Amino acid sequence: MVKICCIGAGYVGGPTMAVIAFKCPEIEVVVVDIAAPRINAWNSDHLPIYEPGLDDVVKQCRGKNLFFSTDVEKHVAEADIVFVSVNTPTKTQGLGAGKAADLTYWESAARMIADVSKSDKIVVEKSTVPVKTAEAIERILTHNRKGINFNILSNPEFLAEGTAIADLFNPDRVLIGGRETPEGQKAIKALKDVYAHWVPDDRILCTNLWSAELSKLAANAFLAQRISSVNAMSALCEATGADVSQVSHSIGTDSRIGPKFLNASVGFGGSCFQKDILNLVYICECNGLPEVANYWKQVIKVNDYQKTRFVNRVVSSMFNTVSGKKIAILGFAFKKDTGDTRETPAIDVCKGLLGDKAKLAIYDPQVTEEQILRDLSMKKFDWDHPAHLQPSSPTTSTNKQVSVVWDAYEAIKDAHGICILTEWDEFKKLDYQKVFENMQKPAFVFDGRNVVDANKLREIGFIVYSIGKPLDAWLKDMPAVA
Repeated sequence: MVKICCIGAGYVGGPTMAVIAFKCPEIEVVVVDIAAPRINAWNSDHLPIYEPGLDDVVKQCRGKNLFFSTDVEKHVAEADIVFVSVNTPTKTQGLGAGKAADLTYWESAARMIADVSKSDKIVVEKSTVPVKTAEAIERILTHNRKGINFNILSNPEFLAEGTAIADLFNPDRVLIGGRETPEGQKAIKALKDVYAHWVPDDRILCTNLWSAELSKLAANAFLAQRISSVNAMSALCEATGADVSQVSHSIGTDSRIGPKFLNASVGFGGSCFQKDILNLVYICECNGLPEVANYWKQVIKVNDYQKTRFVNRVVSSMFNTVSGKKIAILGFAFKKDTGDTRETPAIDVCKGLLGDKAKLAIYDPQVTEEQILRDLSMKKFDWDHPAHLQPSSPTTSTNKQVSVVWDAYEAIKDAHGICILTEWDEFKKLDYQKVFENMQKPAFVFDGRNVVDANKLREIGFIVYSIGKPLDAWLKDMPAVA
């Protein structure tokens, strides 16, 4: 029986290994992590991450050929194929701080693999890593191998949170990069044989190591660039009276462009987009390509601008101050159908409003109070480091200004304004007549995801701001300050 071990039981490792176990019943799959609470959650009825369809897949395989364990060294030693899916956070200090990936956890994993291995292994990069990481890892393993052969592969993930299980079941492509040597090609074939259980041959792409590593960064950079492009257009639409939804639909019908990732919003979030672009910027700078680096920097700048613009619109619309005013925040996750808050635009929007002394009532159906308060107290990039290196408790000032509630109507009661920051379906279906009656007047709705029918809300009596849509007369009279 082929044995697979995955180091890291997070958003990538857990779902990916669950689907491999489900599709390959003759392969034993073990997911290991040093964090006992996370492993305990994977072994319980309440999985540590929310992803539609994940529960069913895990429960069908767990205890049969899918296992979750904290005994990292034992299972790594026994495995034929070791996936490494550890964090690669952005460095917060030292060379490349704020841009370069911190490979501390990857290097530790590689050294541990070398230490405990008693048989030849295929080591698979599953984390998002900078180009040439495989070469560095290869050197660590080679210099510590004690007569054991290691083959390094790059197998980047292309999952979208909220649809990860569907993406794994029916991927656009599976990318496997390896050395162009007989041993490297043999390792590629071994991993390809795993995916071939359910992925058609023409969707399994085989490249060299560096092409595979760069393809992951490039894919995320291109997707983020589309979002920043449409968000840049949304600002122009508001200034000219155009409707960004109509503009997006129009350009999306062009077969060369396509309709995906053209929804204007308060900004992109998630664990990869910003981190991968910063990584790309750093790689370009290190390779003497400042013009290319500056091009990708602009994608991040537009994303930050969009969040700042949204906060400015909220404050300026409400008589240029939100001090002491209750603002309902609907949605904190970076998108619907996930509880993930990494780099969610809601963090910067909330911090911006808190900076103007607003009182926030926050509701999200999948994000806990503890997570929200921690996110609002953390410094940038801290989220991707282990929990014991993150702030242990939220600041007192944050606690005084923020309440987290478990009902949208509770968040809205007596609020001066509503900010919709995640496109959860339930926010489309709220009884907005009831909402209006329970709010302070004038009642404002700031729709950062374009989920509500602005005209219907205006008929009820709301003052409505929708990203990239023609401005409410009130908003024209109170322009957003720069």
